[in-house]
Amino acid sequence: MVVCESLVRIFRTGTRARDGVEVQALQGLDLTVREGEMTALVGASGSGKSTLLGILAGQDAPSAGTAEVAGTDLGTLKRRERTAYRRRTVGVIQQQTARNLLPYLTARENVQLPMGYVGVPRGRRAARAMELLDLMGIARAADRTPAGLSGGEQQRVAIAIALANEPRLLLADEPTGELDTATSEEIFGALRTANSELGTTVLIVTHDALVADQVSRTVRIRDGRTSTEVLRHTEATGAEGALTAQEYTVLDRVGRLQLPREFTESLGLADRVRLVLERDHITVWPDHDRPAGAGAGAGAGGADAER
Repeated sequence: MVVCESLVRIFRTGTRARDGVEVQALQGLDLTVREGEMTALVGASGSGKSTLLGILAGQDAPSAGTAEVAGTDLGTLKRRERTAYRRRTVGVIQQQTARNLLPYLTARENVQLPMGYVGVPRGRRAARAMELLDLMGIARAADRTPAGLSGGEQQRVAIAIALANEPRLLLADEPTGELDTATSEEIFGALRTANSELGTTVLIVTHDALVADQVSRTVRIRDGRTSTEVLRHTEATGAEGALTAQEYTVLDRVGRLQLPREFTESLGLADRVRLVLERDHITVWPDHDRPAGAGAGAGAGGADAER
């Protein structure tokens, strides 16, 4: 559903090009999200996650590399194609709850509104809106305006709006950033429902690492690149299943990986390291601390580092 390869986005500060400073928000990012997945993209402020979200949402374009969603190359879209993409292929839930809803329309009318842009027959819009509000567990509030809804109710209506035109990909930008823990659980339940009942691919962008517990796959982004992934699955243990999680470091297409900062700081890794190819794994040694003759594959390790 989503394929990003060596994705780069460069911004220039200042009003005049010759006076500005280039800031590279994405630095060769690789990312794949399979159809039907519900994935979280986690990163600190400045990591590049919001820039990536803007590109996938069709609001921005790459400086280099490629970004594809459902087979559409986002870097080559003309103006009309980009508008059609934003109306039909992708649905977006903004971080600020109020930005998702028009305050003078009811919940039902808010959900109906995007359907008019793609030619859904007027008679079908109301029925479709009620189906989505019911799916989100908010049908009872169909005739209320946003002022009469709680924050959690507003966000569930926002999800229904984003799903109105049956998008292939649903992007959620910090969907629980303004909500308490209990309400956040409800929102994640609504997103899981959209994923399981409608088959919509869901990508949640957030700085909150706790969101990772809500999805089966979490991708961490750091310094404009994907750095690690956490995969969760249920293993059978007697009568009940136990949820297990394993963290992996992402290896990009040219063999680069990002070591977690706590690892490099703990071992004093800096500037360069020594790689040793063992029979079934690779070891990484501080340049000043590798024991003589370590590893049966020491000679091969040098060659592997060269590659």
